Amino acid sequence: MAEDSRTPVTVVGLGSMGGALAEAFLAAGHPTTVWNRSPHRAARLVALGADHRTEIGEAVAASPLTVACLSAYDVTRRSLEAAGDALAGRTLITLNSGVPAEAREMAAWAAGRGARFLDGAVKNVPSAVGGPDTLLYYSGDRAVFDAYEPALRALGGDTVHLGPEADLAALYESAVGALLLPALLGFFEGAAMVTARGLEAGSMVRFSVKWLEMIGSILPVLAREIDTGEYGDAASSVGLFHDALASEELLGEEAGVDLSWHAPMNDLLRRAVAEGHREHSVSALVEMVRKPPRSV
Repeated sequence: MAEDSRTPVTVVGLGSMGGALAEAFLAAGHPTTVWNRSPHRAARLVALGADHRTEIGEAVAASPLTVACLSAYDVTRRSLEAAGDALAGRTLITLNSGVPAEAREMAAWAAGRGARFLDGAVKNVPSAVGGPDTLLYYSGDRAVFDAYEPALRALGGDTVHLGPEADLAALYESAVGALLLPALLGFFEGAAMVTARGLEAGSMVRFSVKWLEMIGSILPVLAREIDTGEYGDAASSVGLFHDALASEELLGEEAGVDLSWHAPMNDLLRRAVAEGHREHSVSALVEMVRKPPRSV
């Protein structure tokens, strides 16, 4: 497929992310057909040049490539069931939430309808779609990815093929996504502390970003320790974190914040110390995550 080709694309699902995907395809010059269960969501995109179809079968049939951005795999399947045999001979890419097993089921479902399939994930917010640094990754048949990579780059400049297994995007989406809520809860906890003192949460943003950048800088070291299983060279040990638990309790009382969400993390630290990891790098906590706690 030539780099300057403009592949016709159908976008199924026009929520915040789906609408951003359709807009990015339109901005890049791709003939774009859109469908949504609630038709009014298409109005803004039609004004930008999209072709709106109210029947999903017609929308799928309008393009060789359909990008589905619905909430979950089962919702995607239920919506596309109404397309009948329109998927046969076409390519379906799903960008929705779910787990690897669901991605494998989706791949089998698509194959049963004669469609080629990729699964994917957008690793950014809707407003970043189309940006040169925005990351999207995909998994499935490499030949399918290669055929549509020029079109997919309209969605983000950092476009990655993870491998031929259809569930790899869902695996990495789950693995990388595990960072989000704990990081946000940490920020919310800090915000509760500073606002309790009459300070603005915004006052800690610059410092929080610097801290996250520091964490990012040490991830390659921690990943190497996990990959090799060598935890002996501890820049930050399990014991260092474990010994801070008493101060954490005092902090919660003084600041008047609920730290109960720390309990599972603290339990991991205690188990790690009990199993001989006190002097090991904090990366050794992965060994606790890999196995359930012993029954009492």
